[in-house]
Amino acid sequence: MNRPYNFSAGPAAIPEEVLNEAAAEMLNWHGSGMSVMEMSHRGKEFISIYTKAEADFRELMAVPKEFKILFMQGGGLAENAIVPLNLSRGATVDFVVSGSWSQKSRKEALKYASEVHVAASGEASHFTSLPDPSTWALSRGASYVHICSNETIDGVEFQQLPDLKALGSDAPLVIDFSSHVASRPVDWSRVGLAFGGAQKNLGPAGLTLVVVREDLLGHALPACPSAFDYRVVAENESMFNTPPTWGIYIAGLTFQWLKNQREGNATGVAAMELRNIAKAKALYDFIDNSSFYVNKVAANCRSRMNIPFFLVDESRNDAFLAGAKEHQLLQLKGHKSVGGMRASVYNAMPMEGVQALIAYMREFEQKHS
Repeated sequence: MNRPYNFSAGPAAIPEEVLNEAAAEMLNWHGSGMSVMEMSHRGKEFISIYTKAEADFRELMAVPKEFKILFMQGGGLAENAIVPLNLSRGATVDFVVSGSWSQKSRKEALKYASEVHVAASGEASHFTSLPDPSTWALSRGASYVHICSNETIDGVEFQQLPDLKALGSDAPLVIDFSSHVASRPVDWSRVGLAFGGAQKNLGPAGLTLVVVREDLLGHALPACPSAFDYRVVAENESMFNTPPTWGIYIAGLTFQWLKNQREGNATGVAAMELRNIAKAKALYDFIDNSSFYVNKVAANCRSRMNIPFFLVDESRNDAFLAGAKEHQLLQLKGHKSVGGMRASVYNAMPMEGVQALIAYMREFEQKHS
């Protein structure tokens, strides 16, 4: 029997091949006599897992040598504090508020920066569109500019990262790419720091990846805990404290899975981008051609990963979700703050899952129209 299709926004589906490999190695990793969960993080067995995972992620995402890759804990919410603790220098930081997650990030930064300036906001559109970078009111001398490059709840995504230098700012760009990391390439020439929880595209909850340019290290506020000081974490190769070993292991298996993906002549992340474009287009096209469902996000900034939609007659929501579960389509209820439905179609979601959802949506519409 095939597994159900899991549209959860996170923790989210993990490639079945990865789960099978982890299951096969659960009790005895590569003849070591130990599960990965039992290993010392300083032993040669785990060090080999960590080293390969770091190298594979650098290769997959084409991370330049001047960036450090850190494996941390606390998820995106913790990084909302850890970033200003390391980069704000107690001065002004700029935020582009594009949805629920950038709102949370801004609120947390207020505790550490002397001023948190909203350079632009999509609130007037109820976060259904992104403010054009040409309209951003960036501060002179800001320590950094923060954006959430894909808003998981609201379903808006930057299709291109802003070029801050072209906007007259020398500040480093900080991106929260939690919900679309490894779904598309990153233009690192425009980024100072990127962070993301692993539990959407890279593995289980508990692991956070931080990619930070070396020149941004060493500026933590005095109150910053040592385990959260990027310089300390980098100098200790993410081993200053016990890292999330199981999360790193599963992420490493996911990186290997990603490297093996092919789509035409494209491989790895480039292959995943082609698939993600096709998956999102199929679902958006169906919604747009229906009078029964609606997506409210502006077409030029629709997320490829998180697709919110609403039934025009919302009295049918419960019936829709119950029928979806019967069809083995899981976790489609929208976030409580916005309501409706949400299909998260991360890398591990195959096109067949999207097609199954569309088929069910069509069937439900025909039955209730």
